[in-house]
Amino acid sequence: MIGKVTRGVRAAGLIYYLFGPGRSNEHVDPHLVAGFRHPSALEPGIRPSGRRDFRHLISVLNHPLEALHGASFEQPMWQCSMRAAPTDRILSDAEWADVAEEVMHRTGIAPRGDEHGCRWIAVRHADDHIHIVATLAREDGRRPRLWRDHMRVREACQAVEERFGLRSTAPADRTAAPRPSRAENEQAARRGWEEPPRTALRRTVAAVAAGTCSEKEFFGRLEECGVLIRKRFSVRNPGQITGYAVALPDRLSRDGKPVWFSGGKLAPDLTLPKLHQRWLHAPPGPGDPANPLASRDRPGSRPVSPDLTHSERTELYQQAAQATAKAAETFRTTTDPRVRADIAAATADTLRTVAWLTSNRHLIRASDSYDRAAREPYGRFPAPTPDGYALRTVVRSLTWTMNPLARHTHHATLAMAGLVLNLIELIGAVAIHLRTQRRFAQADAARSATHALRTTPLSDSLVSRPTTQTMVSKRAPDLTASPAQLAAANFPVPIFGGPHTALDPGSPSTSHSHSQSHRSSPRR
Repeated sequence: MIGKVTRGVRAAGLIYYLFGPGRSNEHVDPHLVAGFRHPSALEPGIRPSGRRDFRHLISVLNHPLEALHGASFEQPMWQCSMRAAPTDRILSDAEWADVAEEVMHRTGIAPRGDEHGCRWIAVRHADDHIHIVATLAREDGRRPRLWRDHMRVREACQAVEERFGLRSTAPADRTAAPRPSRAENEQAARRGWEEPPRTALRRTVAAVAAGTCSEKEFFGRLEECGVLIRKRFSVRNPGQITGYAVALPDRLSRDGKPVWFSGGKLAPDLTLPKLHQRWLHAPPGPGDPANPLASRDRPGSRPVSPDLTHSERTELYQQAAQATAKAAETFRTTTDPRVRADIAAATADTLRTVAWLTSNRHLIRASDSYDRAAREPYGRFPAPTPDGYALRTVVRSLTWTMNPLARHTHHATLAMAGLVLNLIELIGAVAIHLRTQRRFAQADAARSATHALRTTPLSDSLVSRPTTQTMVSKRAPDLTASPAQLAAANFPVPIFGGPHTALDPGSPSTSHSHSQSHRSSPRR
């Protein structure tokens, strides 16, 4: 069961809508199932014309606002929509009444046994959901204390799920990123966008944050990706940045202005304070002699190094594959929860960077799926450990290879395939660990990422994005080849497709004229 909380100003408009036909005549037999009094005493009467009379119900809901001592809420009407899963059985009116009472009790709006609680009603006009309406003014003239009412509603949902044997849903542990709203999804579909701007921005900002180690480098990389940035400065210290918002230049609102999203609106771990906490223990950047993978000096702050040779590029991929395999082995054998939490978080950075580097849509889907599994509950940041640091060092080194002018050799492709295989093993171990901790929503996210890495549609062209001199073709596997060679030869979508841009996350690389001519030719 899920619950969605909204706020309003007027009780009359909400009551008329709930008892009305709905936007598409979807409201069937609207009636009260619960309230601060017995439903029979609150049910709207029938006028001589045959229409319902809502004046008494609206009056009794608004009455506590007139006696409220002190300032009232700007939006004094509290509304919560409670919906059961499509696979759940149909609940009776008495069971829905119990659901509404549980929500009122846990949110503190009208606790059980409190005679001075807020006035509220619960309206049912469909089999699978109800609407709870409450006036945020207590009978004793005080305001109710609303503290994290969204999370209290989630707790009430889990309580009634267990009570009535309904489908279990995830807790409100702050590990899930905010989803695009219905309006955002409809706008994206209407304008022909592949995904809402919020989703594209979250993926871009998360990938950039994984490969940077300072505030200056972070904002510089975002600008290189074509992302609009709006910084918020401190009032006391004008030069200090206290927050930021990002937008896409070609994703505009109805009035032609960019739609801005703060870091917290993208993901819980993308706020500026959380990024500062990440950078506090970030690995050294390119050219820093403290980096164990740095083979020579690379001046400049840009992580893209155009002078990498084929052998250097392949070596970085091989070292990344080895570090991922070592992290998987450590994750399976260690009993330290701090090490496991830090490795799980660093794995998300690794997967984001690989997906960003290759532009492979299946790796992108795996990265999006694993996003929730990597976060600690309730916004906690994992304590830094040497094992997580080693994996993040690999991530920083992988960003050096993001050169759109580079061509990848067959050996580099094999090394990247080995890295993907080790990521499958590591994420699988994370999924098992999360399952044993009964963090089922995060375990499902990790399993979805593993499935996205293992299964790809075989009908996709193996050479849709050619980047090597020797094209990979469909042929019988060589049983004497190594596992990495077998994985690369049978990878349905080529691993390399060029670096992402935030403006077109799914666009293939346009660096090679040969790639353009191949994609423009019709398939036979």
